Amino acid sequence: MAEYKPPIRDITFTLRNIAGLGDLLEYPAFGHVDADTIDGILDEAGRFTAEVVAPTNRVGDTEGAVFADGAVTTPEAFHKAWRQFVEAGWNAVDGDPEYGGHGFPRVVGLAIKEMMVTSNMAFSLNPMLTGSAISLLEHHGSDDQKAQYLEKLITAQWTGTMVLTEPHAGSDLGTIRTRAERNLDGSYRISGTKIFITWGDHDLTENIIHLVLARTSNGPPGTRGLSLFIVPKYTLDENGEPADRNGVECVSIEHKLGIHGSPTCVLSFEDAAAYLVGDENQGMRLMFTMMNQARIEVGLEGLAISERAYQDAVAFAADRHQGRTIGDAAEGNAPIIDHPDVRRMLMIMKASTEAMRAMLYDTAAATDRAQHAPDEETRRIAADRQALLTPVVKAWCTDLGVELTSLALQVHGGAGYIEETGAAQHYRDARIAPIYEGTNGIQGVDLVTRKVPMDGGGVVRSYLAEIEALDEPLGEAGEQFHALRVNLRDGLAALSSATEWLLARDDPNDGLAAASPYLNLFGTVAGGFYLAREALHATDHSDANPWLSAKVETALFYGTRILPGAKGIVGAATSGHAGVFAVDADMLGGTG
Repeated sequence: MAEYKPPIRDITFTLRNIAGLGDLLEYPAFGHVDADTIDGILDEAGRFTAEVVAPTNRVGDTEGAVFADGAVTTPEAFHKAWRQFVEAGWNAVDGDPEYGGHGFPRVVGLAIKEMMVTSNMAFSLNPMLTGSAISLLEHHGSDDQKAQYLEKLITAQWTGTMVLTEPHAGSDLGTIRTRAERNLDGSYRISGTKIFITWGDHDLTENIIHLVLARTSNGPPGTRGLSLFIVPKYTLDENGEPADRNGVECVSIEHKLGIHGSPTCVLSFEDAAAYLVGDENQGMRLMFTMMNQARIEVGLEGLAISERAYQDAVAFAADRHQGRTIGDAAEGNAPIIDHPDVRRMLMIMKASTEAMRAMLYDTAAATDRAQHAPDEETRRIAADRQALLTPVVKAWCTDLGVELTSLALQVHGGAGYIEETGAAQHYRDARIAPIYEGTNGIQGVDLVTRKVPMDGGGVVRSYLAEIEALDEPLGEAGEQFHALRVNLRDGLAALSSATEWLLARDDPNDGLAAASPYLNLFGTVAGGFYLAREALHATDHSDANPWLSAKVETALFYGTRILPGAKGIVGAATSGHAGVFAVDADMLGGTG
């Protein structure tokens, strides 16, 4: 496994030219932040993640989290890295200054998290879930709850979890059975069993704050009857410090395909002290604040694991000598990076990774604008953009994460199938991301049933209009952009026709059957859009700068080798549901 090299230039370029960081820094909320400070923070974050966190990745995979005597133990290397993570204040970069945060834009926090996830995905899941808990409490917690929990979470002295799934209730949260009974003092007692709880128990911090969905005794059936509760591992004393062990126990951890360093816990709640967030029966609405942030950051996992796998694949391909290249008269074998098919695979990884980064940063920047823009109209437009893109970044990026880590393994050849190279670990770790935080099929359903119809289709049409508006600048940029321009225009036509087809459907099953292909189509075209924008920014100075020239060539590769595939997806996205159900369920096994 090669040493991790943080892609600071790529990150900075995307922050400036896609996320519009300069404009964000003009907002009053970020008046204490300047571009030079951000550059320094990114450089230091790169150093920290490469030197402190990245070396724990292999250890986390081989040692893993261990459950014994009712407690979870994590690798010793994680303890050292966590202490340094807390002391350096990395979890607080984009936190609320009122509660110990530094108040930087969320998109800057996301850039730092990218490097953290790339360094060690399993380790990064702990601060990721903690960040989602912070977001939920910032938006919906009472003043007392914020005072009790936010500073300790923002500074990572404590960590947070998202506690939804039950043995019988996976994605269908309406069937949750965990009960919450109200006490005379207004607090609650929760009892039930929850599964698949990421970092649900560990030994890195003195307390863990669980955010739990449960059903009160008088709540209506289904998701409408769910309420949201804070359940600390240790209840707090009058000084706000951990005191008595609460009635929540880890009874086992899962043995998994990947992310071995991240304990995935089964939690048992027995009359656990719990504190209502918001009002009863509003749990699902509140939980979506946490889930939507987590979905963006799971999408980030697709980017990050692809970046790490790509770096390893490039290093291996440059070092591994095999065969001769055409016309090469030199003695000995050539490095496989000189073979066209290997170079093709590496370019697919590079172009796709850069497209993911641009889409993710644009989505995170929309979060900043939705929360902090001075005018209401900008906030509204940004909130709509974030809502539209969230299911796309979660699903498209994580599907690509699996595809690209598989491609990296292919570059390694037989060595990639051997654990020591690290390529197999990336592939194993990547596979969970399309599953958790709402399976990618659910993201497709969310996109076609909730997000595309927003404002009568007005939100998605506005986004498509942005893509269309790029046609003229691409035409003015010169002949080298011709193929990219034509293929982006064709991809946009395919996406537009599929969008209008969806908006016109009367039978909801047509949209549900189209959901995943449509999301893939959307992501593929949007990826071309973002890389075309990056290429236009880079082209003015690319002749004198090889790195910028590579930016342009990467966009052109995407435009000629990946973007044309959009036209092949549109048929699946507009074919309705009849073919999906043409074979009876009892015949699917082929034994009838």
